[in-house]
Amino acid sequence: MVAVQTEVSLCTQPWQRPLYIYGGLACNSLMADFWSDRTPLHEAAYQGRLLHLRSLIAQGFHVDTLSLDRVSPLHEACLGSHYACAKFLLDSGANVEAVSTDSATPLFNSCSSGSAACVRLMLQHGASTHTPYQLVSPLHEAAKKGHRECLELLLSYGAHIDMELQVGGTPLYSACMAQTAACVRALLCSGADVRIGCGQDSPLHAAVRSGRANVVDLLLDFGADGCCRNAEGKTPLDLSLPNSTVRDTLQKKGPCSLSQLCRLGIRRSLGRSRLHRASGLSLPHSIKDFLLYQ
Repeated sequence: MVAVQTEVSLCTQPWQRPLYIYGGLACNSLMADFWSDRTPLHEAAYQGRLLHLRSLIAQGFHVDTLSLDRVSPLHEACLGSHYACAKFLLDSGANVEAVSTDSATPLFNSCSSGSAACVRLMLQHGASTHTPYQLVSPLHEAAKKGHRECLELLLSYGAHIDMELQVGGTPLYSACMAQTAACVRALLCSGADVRIGCGQDSPLHAAVRSGRANVVDLLLDFGADGCCRNAEGKTPLDLSLPNSTVRDTLQKKGPCSLSQLCRLGIRRSLGRSRLHRASGLSLPHSIKDFLLYQ
């Protein structure tokens, strides 16, 4: 007697596995798709359905139920920018430091979605701005996606502004690669080292490759070295396209003025963690604003 396999459509939701009948016995498919391990709790959190989320928790669903790739409902709420759902989950005991298999935390997902409210909420509940992983970080994600408010929140909570990842380099390098000018300026004004990029590749090299003349001009204004060479021995000018606005910007930028050299020297002596002290120096307001690029 040969067992007949018949698919039974007993499920309509993406988190439910399709069932098969083998000789009258039902079992879960071993070839379930990517979404098959999502629970109703994950779906409610991602869609921002707060009342349904409350009901599921009341029915006995564990607040930190994990999918096969270790994604929690809090991960989903943050990725969907649903502040109310994220707050309810945290108030119900959700782990703010849950880490998925791809090294993402709820704080990382908040930065990815650009939800400053969720970023602030995670930080207020003790989420770490630092990451032990060399693949991703919340600060790099905010810089790369152009979410300036999220980036500034992370910096205000002590995020390491010059942390260099093995692949993505520093947050400034990531912002230059992604052409997110507002984040480039925010990082530079907050004291990011304009010389540190990804290995020997500087942020200026990245900006030239991306073709954004305004970002190139901004980096040069903050002291970037237009003559630095990367691992291939190329300068930013070598990487620029002929007759491009980027090349024109690099070629027109002359030597730094004495006032610019003084500003760069003072900022470096203060250090990024003490830049805020510039406002307390016994100097005229115009000079303090000059030091802070305001």
